Amino acid sequence: MQFDKDMDSPHKDLFLAVRAKLLALDDIEELKKEKITTYAFNGSALCHIRTMPKGVDIGFLKGYLMADDYGLLQGKTKRMKVVSLCSMLDQELDYYFQQALRASRK
Repeated sequence: MQFDKDMDSPHKDLFLAVRAKLLALDDIEELKKEKITTYAFNGSALCHIRTMPKGVDIGFLKGYLMADDYGLLQGKTKRMKVVSLCSMLDQELDYYFQQALRASRK
């Protein structure tokens, strides 16, 4: 399961910090799947988090609807956008999580 791999990663602490920040939001549900750990808001898919060789990626499923004031959203797909972290960025994550919650309501 991907969650177990994330727990064995050298970036485990960053993963857990991002996860804790996300789960602290109201009505967020964690879904541990074989290939990815996803998060839903009121039953609607919001994002996924996974460890990567250089840190942690957060994939926002409706990233194309999100504002990007910090210029961290990346991605070539039409819908999903990713924020790649190598350290914790509290202010930026608060911003992107709020953007994702707004996008999920559209």
